[in-house]
Amino acid sequence: MRVWVDLTNSPHVLVMRPVIARLRARGHDVRVTARDFAQTLELCERLGIEHTAIGRHRGERAAAKAVGLLSRSAALVRWARRQPRFDIALGHGSNDVTVAAALLRIPSSTMFDYEWATVQHTINCRLAAAVVVPEAIPPERLRRYLGGRPALHAGLGAIGKLRRYEGLKEEYYLADFEPDAAVLGELGLDPSRPIVVVRTPPEVSLYHRFHSDLFGAVLERLSRAAVADGLQPVVLPRVASQRQELASVPGLLVPERAIDAQSLISYAALTISAGGTMNREAVALGTPVLTTFQGRLGAVDERLIQEGRMQVLDDAGRLELPPRPSAEKSGRVRRDPDTLVDMLLSPLG
Repeated sequence: MRVWVDLTNSPHVLVMRPVIARLRARGHDVRVTARDFAQTLELCERLGIEHTAIGRHRGERAAAKAVGLLSRSAALVRWARRQPRFDIALGHGSNDVTVAAALLRIPSSTMFDYEWATVQHTINCRLAAAVVVPEAIPPERLRRYLGGRPALHAGLGAIGKLRRYEGLKEEYYLADFEPDAAVLGELGLDPSRPIVVVRTPPEVSLYHRFHSDLFGAVLERLSRAAVADGLQPVVLPRVASQRQELASVPGLLVPERAIDAQSLISYAALTISAGGTMNREAVALGTPVLTTFQGRLGAVDERLIQEGRMQVLDDAGRLELPPRPSAEKSGRVRRDPDTLVDMLLSPLG
């Protein structure tokens, strides 16, 4: 079987890595396309995922996103027509591949774990033949995206096209992960002093279209602690403009390229993120985590907060910095990526 996987953002590379590996282990021919955005291409190269780079991010404004969707979907169609015909197309939140697949009359499956990205899901959920989501998201929250029309392929209509998995997607793609201490040497970190991993807000996303005063205050607090107390804050920016802005802040370590962030989180005493994926990676790896996300919380994060596996930080003045390196981590949950593979391939029966 020929499978097409499209990657449009950095976390998607991590999510789809074990899916690609499992598909190939089953003997399927897998081809990967990737968008030049954030660390997507860098991560493909670091993880050894052979890919064809197609298109780039067009900016955060709605009009620019619409232009980007149309132009990249058209480019994907042109690329796919030069390949032997695919049996199915897969993506994690990639509008481009679901649109391109629909135009090519190829069945597609989509994944996501944050239900309030309205524009993205309205397109993907209606065009895809299978929608793979965590079971924490109530189906009622997705009904408006799915609509009442049947899927274009496989006869799966409305709510019936949902495929719901247990736990976090991070527990699946980190199932085979073991931390590598080499990242500490690469960044010049002292393992005897506490490390705090920080992820910047997703300012180029439509669902988080504002600068966070809270996050800025957190960075100021970390900068002072780094200079005065020897704290080691490592800030992982999403885009080049964020990296340029943060590089001059005293005490903050800002990597110049994609790094082994999962290993870094494993050795950290604390993770602070304004996004979602890195927070949940910390949960999956047993590292204490604070969320500064100020958009509308999704069901997955709501559950993690209710269970006490993630804490909300809404006032930088209440931030308690770790006085020492990370203590013993709590037990990890590892889940079988084949579960996701089977759900993604379900339109083919």
